Amino acid sequence: MSKPEKKTNAMRLLDAAGLSGAEVAAKMGEPSEQVFKTLVTVGKTGNHYVFVIPVKEELDLKKAASAAGEKNIEMIKSKELLPLTGYVHGGCSPIGMKKFFTTFIDETAMLYDTVYVSGGRVGLQLELSPDDLGRAIKIEYCDLIKA
Repeated sequence: MSKPEKKTNAMRLLDAAGLSGAEVAAKMGEPSEQVFKTLVTVGKTGNHYVFVIPVKEELDLKKAASAAGEKNIEMIKSKELLPLTGYVHGGCSPIGMKKFFTTFIDETAMLYDTVYVSGGRVGLQLELSPDDLGRAIKIEYCDLIKA
């Protein structure tokens, strides 16, 4: 018997609205591998980091910590997201946060001409090339998802 998928707050909100990240992708007619979610974390040093990964995947916290040069990393508490980023759960965009945080995107984004990220509001998606995302905000590509 396989373990149930650990859901992010964004996934729970979409579920409450009757949509999963995969269903959003399907409604847009795009493979879920091209639709990315934005996750905000805090390292042992107290520094915050943003990770952008495909909606159906789970962030590997060890890989995330390694990418950020931290001993360990954890998701921020739900109540911290809005004051920290200016965005709500399920509508957190990697672009335009109140303050820029070092941002990593899973290397699978490079496989596609375009990817989708949140436009800063629940249900609003932006389609852009990974290069354009990199021009909008400084990003680093790395392997971030659980195997």
